[in-house]
Amino acid sequence: MGTLYLVATPIGNLEDITARALRILRQVQLIAAEDTRHTGRLLSHYDIHTPLTSYHEHNKLSKLERVLSTLNAGDVALVSDAGTPGLNDPGYELVRATLDAGYTISPIPGPSAPISALVASGLPTDSFLYLGYLPRKSGERRNLLDQVSNLPYTLIFLETPHRLLAALHDIQEMLGDRLMSVAREITKLHEEFFRGKVSQAQAHFQAQAPRGEITLVVAGQSNEAQIWPEERLRTALVQALELDEPPSQLARRMADASGWPRRKVYDLVTQLTRGST
Repeated sequence: MGTLYLVATPIGNLEDITARALRILRQVQLIAAEDTRHTGRLLSHYDIHTPLTSYHEHNKLSKLERVLSTLNAGDVALVSDAGTPGLNDPGYELVRATLDAGYTISPIPGPSAPISALVASGLPTDSFLYLGYLPRKSGERRNLLDQVSNLPYTLIFLETPHRLLAALHDIQEMLGDRLMSVAREITKLHEEFFRGKVSQAQAHFQAQAPRGEITLVVAGQSNEAQIWPEERLRTALVQALELDEPPSQLARRMADASGWPRRKVYDLVTQLTRGST
């Protein structure tokens, strides 16, 4: 019985592949690739002629039988377009089916965009939460961000260039103006790491439209001792509302002072305003 190798491949620079990964790609009977054209360029670069078959989101069920039948006779390698297979691609279903059929799984470690972005971010790496791509719709995105807003772990997200500014806006609204890193085109010619506060990232990428693959690394919630208790915040808001300060301006000012996300402060302002009328 064969082994399914999960082979990590370069996320940009073709030199970022291990000697073991190249050996496995040469020795297996079949390579299941997310995009055969993309993987074909990698194989051509290293003069590897192993048969390829596509395995992606739209054919993952129909291709399971071929992969499993090949495993009955020998080894198979699974690769994604870039990085470690099984993260944000249909590799999970194949891994599950392979295990259920009694075959062996063996990971071949290598490049990973989330881990590369994390270790270069300058943010804590001892505990982190990887959440993949942020939802496309703002409401769903805000709901997810709200769920993790009080967690102390460094947060890692993937994002596309055309949604980056909207995502940064929602991150600031729901998480506050935290420290973060925006990693773009990691290991490629135009690699960029922007490090600063969320508001600074917004200003940077408004002035310079982003391109390429993007990974966001956001600081976790800071020490609870540094964040105002809700009762203290409510008291301060009630006092400030007596001065007729505009709600949006008040929310921004009190968010900076209290450590609370601006959106949550604004919601409290709205509640207090309604309660006083």
